[in-house]
Amino acid sequence: MFTGIVEEIGTVLATTLDAEVGRRLTIGCRRVVEDARLGDSIAVNGVCLTVTECAADRFSVGISPETLRRTNLGCLRVGSPVNLERSLQVGGRLGGHYVQGHVDGTGVIERIVPDGDSLRVTIRPPQRLLPYIVEKGYIAVDGTSLTVAERAAETFTIALIAYTRGAVIMGRQQVGDLVNLEVDIMAKYVESLLSRRPAPFGERA
Repeated sequence: MFTGIVEEIGTVLATTLDAEVGRRLTIGCRRVVEDARLGDSIAVNGVCLTVTECAADRFSVGISPETLRRTNLGCLRVGSPVNLERSLQVGGRLGGHYVQGHVDGTGVIERIVPDGDSLRVTIRPPQRLLPYIVEKGYIAVDGTSLTVAERAAETFTIALIAYTRGAVIMGRQQVGDLVNLEVDIMAKYVESLLSRRPAPFGERA
């Protein structure tokens, strides 16, 4: 479980094919490996991945074909910046919202418009995710917990303040880039429960 509060921007040092898992990434960083151990979970661009190798300034993870199909991790190259977050500690502050690290799909950045010292970033998500995206609700974009500022028929917009732009990779992204999206898990649970709710007693056959 994560919170969507990015701790550090790492840099991809190597990306190689791996016969066992599909692809292996090595990421340069400092903060998230301070207490990391083999088997720990680290979110990379919002994707929960398992640490397979670890040193003082880097760690490695394996990426399965399924993860490559559902996320933007297959687009990463040597030198690519990535958002990093360690899993939430019990008793820690929940600065963002509950993020599982299970990406629901990728969206495309359609527009970036300056708004004072902020940026308004408009993203087109897959059609199937739109019902879970509501104005002033939460969404994780590349693992960053953000508030939906506006919801349109086929897109949504977030407002990126100056501080956040400096702390996450979205400030470096451009129109046309793919971003990982994870909608609020609460909405999915509510939908699942309502779809299985038994009919009221008087309506039963």
